[in-house]
Amino acid sequence: MLTSSSRSIGSTILTIGLAVFAGLILFANFCPPIAAQEVDDPVQDAVAIFNQAQEIHEKGDIAGAIALYKKALKVFPDFPEAEYQCGSALLSLGQKADAERAFRRAVELRPDWTLPLTSLGSLLLSEGDLTGAEKFLSKAIEIDDQSFPALAAMAELKLRTKAPALVLNELLTKITTLTGKAKPTASLWTARAALENALGRQQNAKSSLTNALALDPRNRFALSELTEIALAEGDTVKASETVSVLERIGPDTDETRLLRARVHAAYGRNDEALKLIDAIKGPLADEAAAFRKRLVAATSDNAAELEKQLADNPANGTILGRLCSLYRIDAPAKAIEYCRRASEAEPNNINHAIGFGAALVQAKMFDQAVGLFRKLLTIAPDNSTAHANLATALFQLKRYAEAKQEYEWLTAKQPDLPAAFFFLAICHDQLAEYLDAMANYQQFLRIADPAKNQLEIEKVELRIPILQRQIKEKKGKK
Repeated sequence: MLTSSSRSIGSTILTIGLAVFAGLILFANFCPPIAAQEVDDPVQDAVAIFNQAQEIHEKGDIAGAIALYKKALKVFPDFPEAEYQCGSALLSLGQKADAERAFRRAVELRPDWTLPLTSLGSLLLSEGDLTGAEKFLSKAIEIDDQSFPALAAMAELKLRTKAPALVLNELLTKITTLTGKAKPTASLWTARAALENALGRQQNAKSSLTNALALDPRNRFALSELTEIALAEGDTVKASETVSVLERIGPDTDETRLLRARVHAAYGRNDEALKLIDAIKGPLADEAAAFRKRLVAATSDNAAELEKQLADNPANGTILGRLCSLYRIDAPAKAIEYCRRASEAEPNNINHAIGFGAALVQAKMFDQAVGLFRKLLTIAPDNSTAHANLATALFQLKRYAEAKQEYEWLTAKQPDLPAAFFFLAICHDQLAEYLDAMANYQQFLRIADPAKNQLEIEKVELRIPILQRQIKEKKGKK
């Protein structure tokens, strides 16, 4: 299974501070910075035009609103509210250069106003001007350290620039405080989740994303972050579900395509993944190309070639992880070493740790495997691969009661998996729970594929008559 590092909120915070109607001005509080004797008809006319613009803006007539905002500015040029609203409207139409000019003018006219500072900073962030973005976002937070949009955008910035954990934690503390005492937006919850995820607090992140989606079930950024976490934890079912939601609500974006490609890769559908990756030509082209390279390396069967590549890059986690997988059956000791090195190279990649555990199982080091998988499941409780390997290790140790719990989890999550029912039945059988054993043997027979499970089918068919007699004689536990 291939993963990549969790993306940050991913060029998404832009819309937090720039939502078209989030900043519609309550004009009763507006007081243009001019002397009383200068307040004349042009100013009043500009205000009246501005109010008309806001009314149609709110109704969705963006082009008409822009025309009126510009008309108001022609009448009264020193009108920061009109500049800001015009910039927001322009941005909603994708006219970023004009929007930037409007935001800059609003900041020039009213330098202590957080809305244009945040919007300008967020826009610069989306355009890759990280220095400029930090300048304006920092100013916005300096003015109002409880500004949801500014803090969310700053979270995006710090994640994108790979700020130290100390910096991320300080920002998370601020946002956590706000979510605890205020009425946070879905976007602020998403920013909190992204920081928590980056700091390795995946369970906290999932809780924050649940809160975000409760407020806005169609929040694309929360759904994307949830997909990232699911992929990192190896929960391919959850990852596929959330990507499907993204695809349904639209629009079809490169971000969604890349997430779907990663889901395909997690399921081993590499050809489908590559088709999607190769279609990405926009701003995510470099990230897509890097993922393609990792995917090719992670699926290569040429151990000799991979070891040659490793000589040039001995800390390449993708190559180390693939070599671990390739050697797992024929050379488990060698596989363990590669898995150990992969985990050291990428300590936050849970799949390397799972590969390490699987190699321990293959090497019959079951006690060590149990300890590792128990620990992993505290981090990623829904990782089916970890549950399956833990079940195998416990079964081999004849700890049937514990193994039974893992197989029950697997059958609940994957009811079409014959092997899980087969071994669950054996666990019940070994524990003298004959009625439960019979039920699971029968379910196994119902879903087993004769072409793949013939040996197991024969074993079950031999066991069932004896088991029926034991049940009839009322043997075993009740």
